[in-house]
Amino acid sequence: MTTGVSAFYDGISIFYGFDRVMDPALYKPLPDDWIVGVADIVESTKAIAEQRYKAVNMAGAAVIAAVTNALDGREFPFVFGGDGASFAVSPDDLDRASGALAATATWVKHDLDLVMRVALVPIKDIRAQGLDVRVARFGPSKNVSYAMFSGGGLGWAEAAMKRGEFTVAPASVGTYPDLSGLSCRFEEIPSTHGLILSVLVTAAAGADTSAFRSVIEDIIALVERSPNAGRPVPAGGPAMTWPPAGLGYEIRAGRGAKSLSRFRLWVTTRTLFVFVLMRFGISIGGFVPKTYVQQLVENSDFRKYDDSLRMILDCTPDLERALEQRLVAAASEGTVRYGLHRQDAAMMTCFTPSAIRSDHVHFIDGARGGYASAATALKAMSV
Repeated sequence: MTTGVSAFYDGISIFYGFDRVMDPALYKPLPDDWIVGVADIVESTKAIAEQRYKAVNMAGAAVIAAVTNALDGREFPFVFGGDGASFAVSPDDLDRASGALAATATWVKHDLDLVMRVALVPIKDIRAQGLDVRVARFGPSKNVSYAMFSGGGLGWAEAAMKRGEFTVAPASVGTYPDLSGLSCRFEEIPSTHGLILSVLVTAAAGADTSAFRSVIEDIIALVERSPNAGRPVPAGGPAMTWPPAGLGYEIRAGRGAKSLSRFRLWVTTRTLFVFVLMRFGISIGGFVPKTYVQQLVENSDFRKYDDSLRMILDCTPDLERALEQRLVAAASEGTVRYGLHRQDAAMMTCFTPSAIRSDHVHFIDGARGGYASAATALKAMSV
């Protein structure tokens, strides 16, 4: 049986070439009965100041993992925002998505010691504001696609959530989301070209649509001309060590109601086994380390559009200057607001339901504040 999600989302053609992301013809409006989910970490700036970057990213990625697993692995439109995530589901999947969100909020509180807001907003309420949510599918490789969003509706939904509207209450203590496949086994990814630059660009209030599109396309063109189009993940993949720095987070994500000591032993043993396979290139049971790493690099989610352009770039000093010059000029013209954040490394959070399939996803953020710090810089422009 074809569900509402697959009927709509599978019907959107995947486009290749990120320089096409501003083409409005690629975007399709959500069906009238769909629901938008939004989640973010309360006081993420404070958590980042306390150097809890990985915990914040793990929380944001957990939303996507929990909803994906609740939907039995079916594809649905989502976007990772660093300290949160947004997505859309059909009414057929509303109860499952709501349960996954509620359980994730509880897990984030009790296992990560963070507070997560979550909300589910009907698209009809968004359209009542004169806004919309339109979806496109960008393929960074032939293996996977990521949703891109336009129409202004996601921002309104997030603002409504922060006002306390459409809230999903956390589940009762002892309720666990299914976070199978969520991990963070790779080490930080140092810059090879100068610095890791977090980029966030959104339209200024009242900006001309065509002028904003032109700025975004200029920024993308500058990046496309840079080495590897700014991709922060090296061709050989990120470094691995054992035990991985993110071992504790993987244990918390997967243990559920299991005995902590027994599950810790199991995960520790499993990660050692995987490390040996990866370190020595040993293939087993359909898993080929070299192929997996190649797919990991190709599938990495380091640039996206959700009414704002978001990128994590391995950036040369020349590219950084060129980007900032273009953004300063556009901001002075009243076309954009933007935030940039500089750091020395990126980090990766992985969602791999099956290591022998090619559609594993890898969320990239800056390792010293990333998207959240870029958002803080953007907000400062409005003050």
